[in-house]
Amino acid sequence: MSNLRDSAPHAASNFPVDRRTRDFLIIGGGIIGLSIALELLLRGTTVTIVSRNFPQAAAHAAAGMLAPQAEQLPPGAMQEFSYFSRSLYADWTAKIEQISGLPTGYWECGILAPVYQVPPEAARGKDWLDAQEIQQKQSGLNPAVAGGWWYPSDGQVDNRLLVQALRSAVLTLGGEILEGEEVKCLKFQGEKLGGMHTSNYFLESDRYILATGAWSQELLPVPIYPKKGQMLAVQVASELSSSLSPNTPELPLQQVLYGEETYIVPRQDGRIIIGATSENVGFRGDNTPQGVLQLLQAAIKLYPDIQNFALVEQWWGFRPATADELPILGASPYSNLALAVGHYRNGILLAPATGYLMANFLLHSPREGQHQQQTPAYFSAFDWRRFAETT
Repeated sequence: MSNLRDSAPHAASNFPVDRRTRDFLIIGGGIIGLSIALELLLRGTTVTIVSRNFPQAAAHAAAGMLAPQAEQLPPGAMQEFSYFSRSLYADWTAKIEQISGLPTGYWECGILAPVYQVPPEAARGKDWLDAQEIQQKQSGLNPAVAGGWWYPSDGQVDNRLLVQALRSAVLTLGGEILEGEEVKCLKFQGEKLGGMHTSNYFLESDRYILATGAWSQELLPVPIYPKKGQMLAVQVASELSSSLSPNTPELPLQQVLYGEETYIVPRQDGRIIIGATSENVGFRGDNTPQGVLQLLQAAIKLYPDIQNFALVEQWWGFRPATADELPILGASPYSNLALAVGHYRNGILLAPATGYLMANFLLHSPREGQHQQQTPAYFSAFDWRRFAETT
């Protein structure tokens, strides 16, 4: 990607309706676009979101894990970014719930990471549980589990509830969402983006943000490709689930299981999410027998009671991946176009920090009550120019 500008698509046709939108126009109505919109609205700006297909957004297909520790992210920019975002989650979801009146399913339930062989570093880890301790922490694990790590600060959010509540909060604060509008092409004028053609409009704004996830290359040659993930859900036995209430101790699983071959995410309503495959198949959709079998085998191996629960749903989605598995945030080659793409499998986790730091970048001022740097040093690690070809 030597130059995003050289190969950017240009407008080739006219549409009948021209519209001047708000201060900011966000292309993409998924969780990243919505999170940026929320933060910009809270700071007193006006925002329009162009959303092609809200139900198709990757956030609907996620498991909602908030797992920077369980994923054992190495020291560096991504670790700092992820820990910061997790620290925002409780207040962020509470604010969304207050504004929207809708639940988000945020649950600091902790994450248990079982393994089948004790690694050399286990003895040095303060979070390590041996075979007896991990069975005491979570009954019903495969007896072959040799131990694991317990991360009480990790947790989860119900991604489907969250994205609906976030969308409602944006609308409540006066944000405009043009749903069902596909951006056909961008119109560049020298060093700036001059507007865009959609299904029904020609739209213009002062500032633009690209937040189109796995589909970003359709509009700009950013180095993002789709990585498909298949998932499924089971439901605990009906005689138990009918009596469940939030945080009830009767739930068979009280924390997320982050295994070596699978993850298992219990919801407070008795659903259990199982994921996820990782497939380089482009935008080829659908669940496959191989994918579903892989998920079920790994989940049943780790937590055998899974085989006794009702299989209630299966689905798939496309993660927006980059070669180094880091997002692309901040500047673009165009002075009035910012980028917020490539969050790969951490879009849910990184949503609050992305909204906050992108608003800082766009407005050059932190929101009152937040004491983080306007643009922390690690933010530069997400610049698009890291992919520039050397000549």
